[in-house]
Amino acid sequence: MKEARTGGRFLWHQDFGYWYQDGVLFPDHLSTAFIAYDKTNKENGCLQILQGSHRAGRIDHVLTGGQTGANVERVEQLMKHCPLVYVELNPGDCLFFHSNLVHRSDKNDSDHRRWALLVAYNTKKNNPVTKTFLPEYFPLDMVANSAVRECTNFTDMAGKEFLDPRNDHTVNVDAK
Repeated sequence: MKEARTGGRFLWHQDFGYWYQDGVLFPDHLSTAFIAYDKTNKENGCLQILQGSHRAGRIDHVLTGGQTGANVERVEQLMKHCPLVYVELNPGDCLFFHSNLVHRSDKNDSDHRRWALLVAYNTKKNNPVTKTFLPEYFPLDMVANSAVRECTNFTDMAGKEFLDPRNDHTVNVDAK
């Protein structure tokens, strides 16, 4: 989420760069869906991708300027071969991308927020091989459509796994 005039920037990185550090082995079994809640454009810090960069494989990630990002020299070399694309989306648009796609975003200097939902998809056979904060695969039970309306428990988070950004050791947001 990038609020107006406050949203931080993210350095060039690959999502698999973080997944790999958490014991996940196979990048081809992972993808990310970037779903725009608001219009995304250059002015409000839209996603930028290096088209085709996923074919280069995993790039080492290092600490740079308070964030963990892709090796700068490798990214500079990729920029000579992979076109830079600004991903401008309308609300409701979705971009699916490979876990090794090199991407970044600028801070939001506009008067408009830029909210998006990012969902990572991983196959059940690609569980982390080390014990991490990432949940392992577990089968989901089918419930009736009415279960959403009938739910009365809105505060107890027991058994409901999610990643609290305050506890995420793989990335820090830089407000520069």
